[in-house]
Order: sequence, then structure tokens, then C-alpha cells
Amino acid sequence: MTQAAEPDGGSSAGRERVGPTSGPGSGSDRSSALALEARGVSVSYGAGRLALEDVSISVRTGETLAIVGESGSGKTTLLRCWNRLIEPRSGEIRIAGRSAKELDPVNLRRATGYVPQDGGLLPHWTVARNVSLVPALIGWPKQSTDSAVGRALRLVGLPLDEFGDRYPRSLSGGQRQRVAVARAIAADPEVVLLDEPFGALDAISRVALQREALSWKLGLGKTLVLVTHDLREAFALGDRVLVMRSGRVEQVGPPDEIRRHPLTPYVRELVTLAVGAVD
Repeated sequence: MTQAAEPDGGSSAGRERVGPTSGPGSGSDRSSALALEARGVSVSYGAGRLALEDVSISVRTGETLAIVGESGSGKTTLLRCWNRLIEPRSGEIRIAGRSAKELDPVNLRRATGYVPQDGGLLPHWTVARNVSLVPALIGWPKQSTDSAVGRALRLVGLPLDEFGDRYPRSLSGGQRQRVAVARAIAADPEVVLLDEPFGALDAISRVALQREALSWKLGLGKTLVLVTHDLREAFALGDRVLVMRSGRVEQVGPPDEIRRHPLTPYVRELVTLAVGAVD
């Protein structure tokens, strides 16, 4: 993954690269390269309570990994290790083949799309200004930033001329989440982390956004990691699904494999509750 660089010929001199190049001679096969890895990662909070225990998982470039589990399973903790909002107690986090410890955390976060659970929009900023946040921080020229904002809002179904000057308080919950996604993708990051982006929505809005997310996924062509507590959502959106419980990996695999062949009683119970009896 590379730090987002401004388009239209802008210079990236002096910027730290946070991932491999993909041009001729790079020696990188993007179709098989690993975008994200966790190797034996453990995280503890106060009094030695383990939030993650010896978790190992990799995410291929261009893949969507859906992480599912109940509250306290460690799914959000794992997600936030990949943008260094949380540092492991032990083990290693790797980004595009490099140890995360080698990467400046601020540059890494600016190069990684991130949608927090509540969307994280700044209420006193307009929609357009919210979406322009990362391109502005990186230092893109105004014309490039404006173009990026328009593209991102168009992708999520919120035309700039209609929504750009509005404030978050004037939007529905679903529209605010669309803006949060637009902000995460505006600087064209190679990796986007989504922490329960639809969790606070009503059932109708949630289903509608899940359907739209499938088209966003295809339109983006990015590496996506989606945290959810809804196994049906994970099956619908994930190329692979990681089931977590009490900070540990229960099972990981394609949706159909988990649906048909749950490996533990816990996964079997989740599948039965979500989609009915296991085949």
C-alpha cells in the first residue's frame, strides 16, 4: 500500500512509502500479494485481560475480509491494529510486506481509508469539507481535491451539487454513513477499514446500504476489511469471513465453506441463527 499521492502530476518527494510499488520491475504480483497480515498478535487491556490472543490472519490485495463476532470478540481491536490505532503487546502487524513498526503512524493512517463505528463526521463542517479531509491533509492542490470529493460522493450516491454544502445534522443516518465512506475513499487509498459502518442504522436503511455496498466494492477494486456482528452481512459482502470469539480465531474461509462446514460448535450456532440449519 502506498501513501496516497496527489494526482495531476503532484510531487510525492519526501513522502514515506508505506507499501510496494506496482510498476514494471517492482517484482510485485498484485493479484497474489498480501495487503495486510497479523502474525501471532496479542493485545491486552488493563489487568492483563486479553482482547486478542495469538491471532494470525492475512488479507490478499483486492480481497474483502469480513470479520464477524459478538461484542468483546476482538474484531474491532484487530481492525485498528492495521492502522496503528492499537499497538499489539506481542506478535507482528505487516502492511504490504513491511512491519507496521517501520511505518510512521500518521502517514499510515492518512494512506488508509477508515470508517469508524459512528462515522466520525465533523458536525461543523459541510459534507464536501468532511470528504476533503485527507486530500487536504496530504496537501493535494484544490482542483485535485475538489475532483476527488466529487468522485467519492458520486460513487456513494450523493451528488456534490446537491449535498456538498449541507451539514451532517441535515442528513439521514444512511446519508451520514455514505459521507463517511466517501471520506474514507476520497484520497484513493489501497486499503479501506470499515468498523461496523451499518451497525447504527434501522433495518430498512441497513439492508439498502448493504446492497449498495456490493456495487461500491466492485467500483472501488480495493482491499477492504469489514467488521460486523451480522453474519448474513459478512456472507453477503466478504470474499472470506473471519469468525472471532473471545479474542481468538474460530474459523476463516469463504462464506459458502463456513455456511456448509462450520468447524466449531460456536460457528455452527452462529450459522444456524443467521441462515438456518447447516446443510
